[in-house]
Amino acid sequence: MRKSSLISAWGPWGGFAAAVAGAALLWHGAAPPRPTKAAPTSQELAEAEGLRPTSLLVDFRDDASAAAMAAPGYDEQPLSDYSARDHLFRVDFSTADEAAAARAKLAANPDVESVDYDSLASIPGDEQVQELAATGNSMEAECAAATRDGGGFPNDACFKYQWHLRQIGAPAAWKESNGKGAVVAVIDTGVTKVGDLAQTKFVPGYNFLSNSADASDDHGHGTHVAGTIAQSTNNGLGVAGVAYGASIMPLKVLSARGSGSMGGIAQAIRWAADHGANVINMSLGGPFAVATISSAIKYAHDKGVVVVAAAGNDGRGRVGFPARAPGVIAVAATQFDEKTTFYSNWGSEVDISAPGGNTRVDQNGDGRPDGVLQHTIVPNDITHTDYLWFMGTSMASPHVAGVAALVVSAGVRRPEAVEQILLATARKPRPVVANQARLDDHYGAGIVDAAAAVAKAREGRGAEELGLGMATGLLALALLRRRGVSTVRLGWGALAAFVVGSSGIDLGWAVPMSWPHVHGAVAALSGGYTDLARGPISATLVYSAIAPVGLIVLLYGVRRLRPVLAGFGFGVAGALLFAAVGHTVSLRFIPDGVEPLWMAGQATVTALFAAACLRKS
Repeated sequence: MRKSSLISAWGPWGGFAAAVAGAALLWHGAAPPRPTKAAPTSQELAEAEGLRPTSLLVDFRDDASAAAMAAPGYDEQPLSDYSARDHLFRVDFSTADEAAAARAKLAANPDVESVDYDSLASIPGDEQVQELAATGNSMEAECAAATRDGGGFPNDACFKYQWHLRQIGAPAAWKESNGKGAVVAVIDTGVTKVGDLAQTKFVPGYNFLSNSADASDDHGHGTHVAGTIAQSTNNGLGVAGVAYGASIMPLKVLSARGSGSMGGIAQAIRWAADHGANVINMSLGGPFAVATISSAIKYAHDKGVVVVAAAGNDGRGRVGFPARAPGVIAVAATQFDEKTTFYSNWGSEVDISAPGGNTRVDQNGDGRPDGVLQHTIVPNDITHTDYLWFMGTSMASPHVAGVAALVVSAGVRRPEAVEQILLATARKPRPVVANQARLDDHYGAGIVDAAAAVAKAREGRGAEELGLGMATGLLALALLRRRGVSTVRLGWGALAAFVVGSSGIDLGWAVPMSWPHVHGAVAALSGGYTDLARGPISATLVYSAIAPVGLIVLLYGVRRLRPVLAGFGFGVAGALLFAAVGHTVSLRFIPDGVEPLWMAGQATVTALFAAACLRKS
């Protein structure tokens, strides 16, 4: 056969054979097929969101007996020594189905106040830290300078960078209140007493992770938050705090990684309420509502505690939890130009806004990032400290907690009244933001205004002091007349003296800030007080019976002045009683626990001498 004929006969089969051989080569040379990944289970999805579907938080009623708590038959483990006393337990199960069945059973138990899946709370995401220390450009040296440029109050060297304190009107508020007498619980990663917290008063706290009294910070977040609230101020060092006269109660619930159990947070809220906190700050949150937390918030609220929390940093129209829980003041974040920050959550649950900062910009042109500047330990290097700019609703929340402490210090204690003052005095932001659904969705009532809030609180305080003075005087007059004692006739002079007596004890209004030398002279005469330029001058000789009793002794012989002396004496007695009950001042040379007794005793002595002036002889 000819060659051409063979090619013609075998050509199709040869092509087919070549194709098969090529396919075989490609098959063996190709990568093996990827295994099909199973869809995530509901349990995996829940765990990814921070929910623990195999772990329950069981909060028994406070009056539940040991037998009642043991009756369900589960292995109930206390979260800490404190939670055992508070009847809060965790129960772990092998599977989510077992936990779900137990949850339904416990929810129907009349001895159970609430039962929830445990979940994780954390520092709100996307909070950035401007760590100049990491780049070799530490702020420690600059902020350790003796005084800031130009002097004046406060003399903290880096106060010039704290645009956020000026945005809320803190300098003007300090003329009237510094937070003295208020206790602010910081529920966070703990608090370390860094150098610029050395003069800040601390009260005992607790570590709910290690079940110990050591609530030191191993992250940096909690110390930064505490600095915003009460950084030592006018100490010639570093920066200032909103309510620098307040006391910090450190409660550690978040780990060095910035997360922790909602059960630990519930314990901390109750612990704060049971140990004298006036304000709670929670710069943390999670996506899930937890009834145990809501119950703890109600418990604290009923005991007179103001609760403040961060709205969250997801940049969406949903406020995080516990900020959206009833009884909590939810705080959104603003930046230097007073616009809502890109990260701040918004929504109808937002109550108020405050500076949270934006470290990505320098809108004020000071050469520094527009974050919130405070002294703290350096994240990821907690053996060192520095002045760092943070941003987040975590930074906004302590501004509001600090202003709440100023209001408490001014004499307003009920949480409802404090919140009402904060919201009523909040100011509207400067910018009109385009395409914004509703102003209140982003700002709540507006930007917190410390000066306006304190002024409104002091208005109420003055009325209460005058009322106490008037009531004391009228009671004395009634008792004297009931005993048949002839009394002098009170007139306009006595009424004016009531007003002067009830408010004149606070020399802050009588000595303007523009007269610093007069401030110094008054302080020297009244026993000496270092914080002259702000708030009530808390001097032992002023908050006593010396002034009214001295005037009565000197002028008692002038009969026509006796009604005036009586009015002044009863006015001062009312102011002393108010200070004793409200714990609004701190007296030099007298221990804190003795101050109320001292002022109540001085009020009694003053009232007795004033009553003597009412006798007609």
